[in-house]
Amino acid sequence: MDGTNQSQVTSRPPTVALSAAAVASAETEEAVPSRTARWLWLIVAGAIATAIGLVWIGMQPGGPLPLALATVGLVVMIAGIGWSQAARWRQAAVSAAFDTALDAHLVVDRHGRVLAANRPARRLFGEGVRDLAVVEETLAEDMEALARFRRLRQEAESGASLTQEIRRRRPSGGAVWWVVTTRALASGRPLRLWRFEDVTARREVETLLRDEQVKLVDFMDHAPVGFYSVDEEGRFLFANATLARWLGVEARDLVRGAARLHDFLAEPPSGGVHPASVDATGETLASSEVLLKGADGRTIKASISQSIVRDDDRRFLWTRSVVRDLTAEARMRDALRASEDRFKRFFEDAPFGIAMLDDQGRLSEWNSALRRLVGADNAQLAGRPIAELVDPRDRDALTRHLDAVASASVPDPAIEVQLHHRSDLIVALFASRMQAQPGEPGGYIVQFIDQSERRNLEVQFAQSQKMQAVGQLAGGIAHDFNNLLTAMIGFCDLLLLRHKPGDPSFGEIMQIKQNANRAANLVRQLLAFSRQQTLQPRILDVTDVLADLSNLLRRLIGENIELKVVHGRDLGLVKVDQGQMEQVIINMAVNARDAMPNGGRLTIKTSNVIASEAVRQGPEEMPPGDYVLIDVIDTGVGIPPENLNRIFDPFFSTKAVGSGTGLGLSTVYGIVRQTGGFVRVDSAPGKGAHFSIYLPRHEISEAEKPERGAEAQDLSRRDLTGAGRVLLVEDEDAVRAFSGRALQNKGYEVLEADSGEAALEILSGEGGEVDLLITDVIMPNMDGPTLIREVRKSHPSLKVICISGYAEDRLREKMDIGEGVHFLAKPFSLKQLAAKVKDVMRGAPPTL
Repeated sequence: MDGTNQSQVTSRPPTVALSAAAVASAETEEAVPSRTARWLWLIVAGAIATAIGLVWIGMQPGGPLPLALATVGLVVMIAGIGWSQAARWRQAAVSAAFDTALDAHLVVDRHGRVLAANRPARRLFGEGVRDLAVVEETLAEDMEALARFRRLRQEAESGASLTQEIRRRRPSGGAVWWVVTTRALASGRPLRLWRFEDVTARREVETLLRDEQVKLVDFMDHAPVGFYSVDEEGRFLFANATLARWLGVEARDLVRGAARLHDFLAEPPSGGVHPASVDATGETLASSEVLLKGADGRTIKASISQSIVRDDDRRFLWTRSVVRDLTAEARMRDALRASEDRFKRFFEDAPFGIAMLDDQGRLSEWNSALRRLVGADNAQLAGRPIAELVDPRDRDALTRHLDAVASASVPDPAIEVQLHHRSDLIVALFASRMQAQPGEPGGYIVQFIDQSERRNLEVQFAQSQKMQAVGQLAGGIAHDFNNLLTAMIGFCDLLLLRHKPGDPSFGEIMQIKQNANRAANLVRQLLAFSRQQTLQPRILDVTDVLADLSNLLRRLIGENIELKVVHGRDLGLVKVDQGQMEQVIINMAVNARDAMPNGGRLTIKTSNVIASEAVRQGPEEMPPGDYVLIDVIDTGVGIPPENLNRIFDPFFSTKAVGSGTGLGLSTVYGIVRQTGGFVRVDSAPGKGAHFSIYLPRHEISEAEKPERGAEAQDLSRRDLTGAGRVLLVEDEDAVRAFSGRALQNKGYEVLEADSGEAALEILSGEGGEVDLLITDVIMPNMDGPTLIREVRKSHPSLKVICISGYAEDRLREKMDIGEGVHFLAKPFSLKQLAAKVKDVMRGAPPTL
């Protein structure tokens, strides 16, 4: 009910009683003078009659008439006194009831004067309320309420009973609601009763209920689920806006229209109110998933849960139904499924091992990479402690690491361990704490990352660093020492031309030359280890090489060691430097001899090997391919495990001081690796050593077929004389002097220059035409490669020989001098120099 509408209000029974009391009170107050006089006259009349009767009796004792008169007077007097007292009691009771009424009551005459006001009225309008103007003063601050009351007062002048609801605004905020009722009193005078009922609390409750109802309606209409109710025929009795929106219609059209629930089912049921089945009690329909079809043809996958309301006779009344749109849930399930699939693919296809552990460190889940890494199947891994997967020596460290991870005090998230039964694998374990679900123990996530390749690369890098350091040392030695050795060996050759065998000086000269050759061999070993040794590869049969070396090997190892050579059948050919190949075999034999001081057996076997897959030992990996295998097996003291990784290091030796240079096995390693081969070793203390040398098998073409059985022509038997003009460029005076004299002795005209700049001046001057340029590689200012490039600008077809202590392939990488350049390694003898010059002058193919 709002404040703008008038309405008749039916008074409550207590209010009716109070109104009657007010009327009685007003009538009593008006009739008090007449009634009091009436009762007084009645008492006086009774008293007079009694007195007369008594007097009369005194005058005429025993007469009946006087006695009757006295008795009647006495009765009248007593009745008058009783009626007067009863009237006073009634007036007091009516006044008390009027005064204690809950609502404010005013009795007003036609002029608006207040004749009676009860206690609530006096509290509301003041103790001195005299007329209705006081009410208007109370409403004066709210003009709308004042106008409404004045209209009610004017309408009341017609004598009708009226009721009006008036809202009075409070100055402090809020409002007070009155229901004002006025009616005429049943009396001889024109009086009206005004009642003012305070209904503020009721209106506040009504407003609160109305607001809550609006909220409830809004909630029901716009809830994220649909609500509906249908009768037994499926007609909609109620549907909220959410369901209507899903179905593409208005909610009022569902309720007022002829549509039924079945019209919106993509697959309508054959009968009944819903495709779900009724349970045993017949009250609740089980939840079921259906496909709803909207007015626009769009389908919605939904879940419907509902119950049936029945009357006392168990007849169907309506349903209470809730609809959930499963589209979003389906998308979430699909997204969750896709996420799970992605995680499974990541988990299973990860290139590293992943394991989940319980709080006791036992495996609960793992991926295929971990199975491959540890070489175990699912049954072997289930519930297995992670510590059993690592080497026993690393288990304590792993346990401490997991404890540190659990306490969040781990300084490094990774720890390197070696796997059990896989000594070739080193893995890094990255462990992290797995957050526990409420009420569940925690666990760990551990990642196994194979560090073998990285460690191998580190070892290879360290090895290459060592080789680079030795290579730099060897390069310096090769340049300086080889110049000295070239001069020493060369001048010895010149002296030997004049001092033949039998000459007293011949022996001394040969001693000088032999020691110079020993020094040159030491330099070659350093270059071999650093892979800077000059190689002259030839296509060889290893069987022939071993046959030629057999007698030499027997003298080297001594009589107390048995030599057994086992030649493989149909052995493949290899392309190696024969001299270096012989050096490898000799070094291996000498190493085996020193390991068998008390005698033993040295076995050398050859065979063909096909590696179908890569083979790894230590930091190196041998690729698949065809190889010729040379096994060198001794029965010596063996190699301790701590030395196996160091035996190929330069200058490493376990022999007594002065018994070896520490370059034997390192030279073997360098030569084999420079050839493209691999060396493997297997040894244990007291069980001898087994070295395996894998050389790539070479398939020869028709042009490469070697002259089998033909011996290389001995330089001592060749005619090394020649003719031609040679420009010799060498900054070392001794080397230049020896080389110039050697070539002059063989018949060549030699022009000498001590630098590249001097050589260019000779070539640019008159008579500067030459047939051959011989130049050192390393020279101050203009080096050999720069000189060759400058000379080629004016003499593009000039034949060139480079002399150096560096390896040919290293020179080719560094010089960038093009094709057509020959190479002669220092130190060289007189005959080697003369033979090389004669071969080049005759048109031999270049070696660079």
